[in-house]
Amino acid sequence: MAKIERALISVTDKTGVVELARDLHGMGVEIISTGGTARAIREGGVPVRDVSEITGFPEMMDGRVKTLHPKVHGGILALRDNPVHAAQMAEHGIRPLDLIVVNLYAFEKTVAREGVTLADAIENIDIGGPTMLRSSAKNFRFVTVVVDPADYGKVLDEMRANGGATTLRTRFELARKVFATTCRYDEAITRYLSGIDPVSDPYFA
Repeated sequence: MAKIERALISVTDKTGVVELARDLHGMGVEIISTGGTARAIREGGVPVRDVSEITGFPEMMDGRVKTLHPKVHGGILALRDNPVHAAQMAEHGIRPLDLIVVNLYAFEKTVAREGVTLADAIENIDIGGPTMLRSSAKNFRFVTVVVDPADYGKVLDEMRANGGATTLRTRFELARKVFATTCRYDEAITRYLSGIDPVSDPYFA
């Protein structure tokens, strides 16, 4: 079990996120974040680095592009016991990301609102979030991924009990939850788009 040293936190549902960040910081974890999440953590008095410091690129295109960068996804997907991966990380200045805490744009809540347009719905289709979640879940052997605020306490308790690390079994269970979540998310998008009639919807005018 490797100690969690760096965490990337980017959440729509900010329930408990400041407390999570505070506890992680207290265990010596470096916290990286984006947009409104970084602002909330900073206002909560917890040191945080903006993801743009890591990537070398600002968040751009109205937030559409923030985390889609090799310094994020290389840090997530690298196999830590693979010497080729380790050499490539060193060559390109990529550091591991050990904990990913992400939840997704509230697509279903958006499309449930009265008068919502297709354009509104499209802007609430999360891209970077599912990508980070799936990358982390794929690499659960090395990465802890949390998609549900209800799991914050479990992860923190396990870190405290194991010198800052989580167990492989827990990482697997969390990864399985991620794939169930992203599956439901894509199903919701598919259902909504299936109900759009390109003949009559003003988006296509």
